[in-house]
Amino acid sequence: MKLIISMDDTDNLETQGTGWLMEDACREMAALEWGRFSMISRHQLLVHPDIPYTSHSSAMVFEAETTVNQKNFVAFLSRYLTQHSAPGSDPGLCIVPELQPDAKDALISFGLRAKKEVLTKDEAYALARDTGAHLSEHGGTGGGVIGALAGIGLRLWGNDGRYRGWFHFGKSGEIMTAAELSKHEAVEDIRTPDGEVVAEEALIALSDQLKTISMNGKSTLLVQPVNSDHVHTVIAKQELKNF
Repeated sequence: MKLIISMDDTDNLETQGTGWLMEDACREMAALEWGRFSMISRHQLLVHPDIPYTSHSSAMVFEAETTVNQKNFVAFLSRYLTQHSAPGSDPGLCIVPELQPDAKDALISFGLRAKKEVLTKDEAYALARDTGAHLSEHGGTGGGVIGALAGIGLRLWGNDGRYRGWFHFGKSGEIMTAAELSKHEAVEDIRTPDGEVVAEEALIALSDQLKTISMNGKSTLLVQPVNSDHVHTVIAKQELKNF
């Protein structure tokens, strides 16, 4: 069974972000042998004066391959958020199992809207009921349920967000082929920012730290050609903020 799990608004300006909390929760569930957990993706939502947030207004999402009942995840993560979320935060939790196409489309639409519109808790709870998603709040105003549900939709869409963590595959300036880089578990695809597939024999000049984004549902390394010798460079950190 696959579950998609999202959290939002668990921190304040003095504490580590939601990604850290989610990562810790995954470590504890892995120790319980609850299954295999994917990389965590970060999804940027609308920044607006009418939307309370701490620093970035972003949701964190991961997928679980498990034989453990969804109710166990709900109970564990609800308790975890209540115990570990920062004072003054408004934590939200969303968990969804495999979905029918119409429910998936509805959640994707909500996620895309959350990047452009101010949405409400009532809208989020109504959609959760319609799609069978678990949605719950665990402190404060509970406003994080909006971002948590939106994060699920954006992860399902597969063309939004950056994966948590930086990867070190070699020294800055070192040259590797796309085929060599693709051997790393974190790199499922290598493309240019416009979506063009990079040939296996293409040469890529590394930077000290590499980060992947979600494109076509895969953890994708973005590169761009710099000369006629088929050499590419990795997209800079600043440019990745567009994803």
